[in-house]
Amino acid sequence: MSAFIGYLLNGLAVGCAIALIASGLVTIYRVTGVVNFAQGTFAVVAGLCTSSLLGLGVPHGVSEVAAVLVAALAGLLTGLAATGKRDTTPLSSLIITLGVGVLAYAVEIVLWGDQPRSAPGLAGSVTIAGARVQTQHLLVISVTAATFVLLVLFFGRTYLGKALTACASNPYAARVIGIDTRLMGLLAFALGGLLGGIAGVLVTPLRPISFDTDVTLIVNGFAAAVFGGLTRPAVALGGALLLGVAETMAAGYGYGSHQLEVALGLMLVVMVVQASRRSTIHQEAV
Repeated sequence: MSAFIGYLLNGLAVGCAIALIASGLVTIYRVTGVVNFAQGTFAVVAGLCTSSLLGLGVPHGVSEVAAVLVAALAGLLTGLAATGKRDTTPLSSLIITLGVGVLAYAVEIVLWGDQPRSAPGLAGSVTIAGARVQTQHLLVISVTAATFVLLVLFFGRTYLGKALTACASNPYAARVIGIDTRLMGLLAFALGGLLGGIAGVLVTPLRPISFDTDVTLIVNGFAAAVFGGLTRPAVALGGALLLGVAETMAAGYGYGSHQLEVALGLMLVVMVVQASRRSTIHQEAV
């Protein structure tokens, strides 16, 4: 039982990191209609920046905040490349985000090399129900919970958040009342970079990160986002937690190399189920 509790808590921490990636995907897709396949890159950039800054002697807190801001800037630049030109189709923007991810590989290798890097996190562990859990895992869960609370307040209580929500609900009506939907799209990309950056600085102390870690991150994040149809952040959060627990259980009771297969398998099942539901609803409407 103690092993199960340990796997469960570790899985929730992994799921929280996935949820931050997924929430960035959902935010960008809702506002712009673009699936941003460079989302994992933002986490990698933030993680590598954190490792470098801490290595240079920059204190904790400052290093992580600076790394998250760099990731937000990377998100903004990606948005400019993908949606900065008017009348760019969502498919063209998607292809551009793939190109940005490939370009990021070259930049990351030049700046940080091709060897995995890590960063020190919170030291120590705590015992919960007989299971020893790293303090960093608890930090990941706490920061993710706080981030989602702030997102709810941002979208529900601020003018900027309501403008982004309006663009997500009805872009045409948003333009009619004077909201610059293109600017909102760029802000959505920046917010996606911010969320990805938070995931990156939280994950780097738990597992080494390298230029190609974004593949695993985007597959997991996209799988979680698919749970909510790429439009519902709360459902994406639930999907991410389920995915994180499933992967950790698979690694704990089976083989760690099967984690990616678990993500792909769950994503495939969800997509088939959602396609079947849409088909049934369409047939009933007809």
